[in-house]
Amino acid sequence: MKETEKHNEKIAKLIFASVYPHYVTKVESKGRTKEELHQVIEWLTGFNGTKLQEMIDEKVTFETFFDKATLNPDAELITGTICGYKIEEIENPLTKKARYLDKLIDELAKGKKMEKILRQ
Repeated sequence: MKETEKHNEKIAKLIFASVYPHYVTKVESKGRTKEELHQVIEWLTGFNGTKLQEMIDEKVTFETFFDKATLNPDAELITGTICGYKIEEIENPLTKKARYLDKLIDELAKGKKMEKILRQ
């Protein structure tokens, strides 16, 4: 699938707090924990539980969320297809970061070992 400017804008304006409960539901319905979800988010963004909660409480957009994040240097190792997009081919930096997060959460929900998810 080819990314479009409209799609990139939609991701940028999406409120992280509106998506976060879906992340929790997805991983918990597959037998994983909220703590594991937070571990994955912290690995990617550098946000500990307190900072993550601040982002949720402030109802920041994905654009602000990733602007404030310190992306893990190993995030480039996240490859594959998510939501019909090949991560390696996504040109917009924000959309790519959002898809990194989607991919990690998908791997968590699919039961991958944490070492593999965190690219260790």
